[in-house]
Amino acid sequence: MRDTASILHVDLDAMFASVEQRDKPSLRGRPVVVGGIGGRGVVATASYEARPYGARSAMPVAEARRRCPPGTAFLAPRFAAYRTTSRVVMDLLAGLSPLVEAVSIDEAYVDLAAGDHDLTLAGVTALAIRLKAGIAAATGGVTGSVGAGTSKLIAKIGSDLHKPDGLTVVAPGTERDLLGPLPVTRLSGVGPATAERLRRSGVHTIADLAAVGRDDLVDRFGQAHGAGLFRLAHADDDRPVVAERETKSVSAEETFAADIADRTRLAAELGLLATQVGGRLRAAGLSGRTVTLKARYFDFTTITRSTTRAQPTDDAQSILQAARRLLADIDVTGGLRLLGVGVSGLSEFAQDDLLSLLEPPAPQPSPASPATEAPASGTPDAPAEPEQPGPAGPPGWRTGADVRHDEYGPGWVWGSGLDRVTVRFEGPRTGPGPVRTFAAHDPRLHPADPPDWT
Repeated sequence: MRDTASILHVDLDAMFASVEQRDKPSLRGRPVVVGGIGGRGVVATASYEARPYGARSAMPVAEARRRCPPGTAFLAPRFAAYRTTSRVVMDLLAGLSPLVEAVSIDEAYVDLAAGDHDLTLAGVTALAIRLKAGIAAATGGVTGSVGAGTSKLIAKIGSDLHKPDGLTVVAPGTERDLLGPLPVTRLSGVGPATAERLRRSGVHTIADLAAVGRDDLVDRFGQAHGAGLFRLAHADDDRPVVAERETKSVSAEETFAADIADRTRLAAELGLLATQVGGRLRAAGLSGRTVTLKARYFDFTTITRSTTRAQPTDDAQSILQAARRLLADIDVTGGLRLLGVGVSGLSEFAQDDLLSLLEPPAPQPSPASPATEAPASGTPDAPAEPEQPGPAGPPGWRTGADVRHDEYGPGWVWGSGLDRVTVRFEGPRTGPGPVRTFAAHDPRLHPADPPDWT
């Protein structure tokens, strides 16, 4: 264990939603939900304005819609914009230390001991304050929460304590004082099932867990899991910051509160998991050929089944189709307590995207109708959900997508339907802009790259 608080954990606050609010001034201060906007989509990120209503990551978007008030913006993700923002932040972190471990697109560990820094408590605190200001300035206002401590465990928990825009520096020797009153769910590896088993034993806080003997935890949870819980409860974490980590697979899994034997429900769960995996692949700029299904029975027997595609993909629907074929060959009559989907055999391109370029061009559109004014006070979803949907417009007209009009300039899709698309013309350096509606095939309207916020 270290004797200095020399490990930082940096976590961008509701990154996807924050980038959307940065690039879309009319959404600043309003609830924003980013995720799959289709019938089975899941929430990728909810802004802090949406969270008081119960919206959260991995929740079905349909549930988030029921919880959130009118005026909430539901947007499809723009991964190119998120990756650009992530690269800016990772470059800042690389200036602090040669040891930066990017955990995901919006969080990373930094080993300050590998750089030339004042590692006293005051020195680390001053550095973290400067870093937070630098992140906000370099990203156009996206904030990050920072935790600093003697281990990865303490740094990560510290970054989460005072979100958003938080800072927690934990003095060496006070780690267990910090952990003690926190719920056990703050520890990595304590998911809903483990938390419920601990709760039934009267273990609610990390201090409660630390009071349980190591042998008892091993008896209850097995050697690896039980011993790991014991170490974490005692703030015992000597994992190093690893600068280069090769991603071998991307996966998501769900442990059910009650075993599920109904194939219809299992198929729906697969849809949620495939959406998560597809989103994570796109966020990382990866695709994969091998789809793996993981299933765990009531008696903890676990089986996996895999299939390999001819070409790599990051498309959730393609992943789902493969996973459903694998599920069809598994006996579920006794019920499953866990279901997981993973993609491996990763590469940095999706052949599906390349093949789409070879498709024949779409038929030429009919003459466009003139632009019409629309009220500027509506919600981004309003035009997107007509009672009688007309012919679909170009695939780029997803709510939130970046566009450019030959006359009106850059903007974003406020909604579409009935063969029309509504655009709000604004950007990160403008005020809230006007809203206008066009024919979905208006030749003057084009998909565009994310706006430049610098």
